[in-house]
Amino acid sequence: MTTEPTTVGILAGGGPLPAKVAEAARAAGHSVFIIGFEGFAEPDVLAPWLHECVRLGAAGRMLSLLRAHGCSDLVLIGPIRRPSLRSLCPDAEGARILARLGKALFAGDDGLLAALVRILGEEGFRVRGAHEFLSHSVARPGVLGRYTPDAQALADIRHGVAVTQALGRLDIGQGCVVQNGVVLAVEAMEGTDAMLARSGLCRQPGEGGVLVKLLKPGQEKRADMPTIGPVTLRNAHAAGLRGIAFEAAHTLLTDMQACQTEADRLGLFLIAIDPATYVQPA
Repeated sequence: MTTEPTTVGILAGGGPLPAKVAEAARAAGHSVFIIGFEGFAEPDVLAPWLHECVRLGAAGRMLSLLRAHGCSDLVLIGPIRRPSLRSLCPDAEGARILARLGKALFAGDDGLLAALVRILGEEGFRVRGAHEFLSHSVARPGVLGRYTPDAQALADIRHGVAVTQALGRLDIGQGCVVQNGVVLAVEAMEGTDAMLARSGLCRQPGEGGVLVKLLKPGQEKRADMPTIGPVTLRNAHAAGLRGIAFEAAHTLLTDMQACQTEADRLGLFLIAIDPATYVQPA
C-alpha cells in the first residue's frame, strides 16, 4: 500500500463496506470521494462522506466526477445486481465502455469485473483491492469463536471446497451448501443470502449443513471478494446450518468481532481455511 497521500475514489454498491474502506483510507492520510450506484448504495452509509449517486449506465458522469475530485486510486466495493443491457441505458461514454468490454459482457461476473478493472486502468486510474485498506477485516486460518467443526462438518467442508472450486473455474459463483455429503445449493447470480434460503428448503434429516465461501480460482482480487457479515450468520442459522467455512486471507468480514459474537450466540462455527489443505483425497 502506497504511503503517498492520494484521493481514493470508491465505487460503492450496497452494505457497510464502502464506509469502512473510506474510514481506513482517511486514517491512512488519503482524501476520499464516493460514487454510490443508484438503487444499490445505502444513503445512510454514504451520508457522512463526500459523495454523488450515479446510475450504473452513466459512465461519462462517473469518470468526470472522479477526475474532477482528483481521484487517482479506485476501489470497487459492495454488492450490485448485474443489470440487463436493456435496462442499463448507457450514456455516450457508457456505450463506448460497453463496446470495449465486448464479449466480457456475456461472461461470468469475474470475467466482466476483470475486464472493467482493465479498462479503468486504461483510463488512468489505479484500481486497488478493498483488502489493501481493510487488512483488519481479513482473517488468518483458524476458528473464530467458541464452536469448532466436527468430523462430519470437516468432511462437508472438503466436499464443499471441491464443489466451489469447480463452480469458480466456470465463473459461476463463490459458494455452496453441503449437508452430510449432499450438495443442497450452489451460488450463482442470486447471491449468498438467496442461496442460503434455498438450502433451508432442501435441508435433509440429520445434522445441519455447512456453507463454504471461496475466492474463484484465478479471480481478480480487486473486485468482488467473498464477503461475510452478521446477516450471513443469521441466514445460515435460519437455514439450519451448523457453520461457515471461508477462505482465509481472501474473504472480507464486514465486522469481524460482530461475526464472531453472532456465531457464538447462534451456536455456529466460523472457520477461516486454506483451501489447499482441504482438497479431497483421490
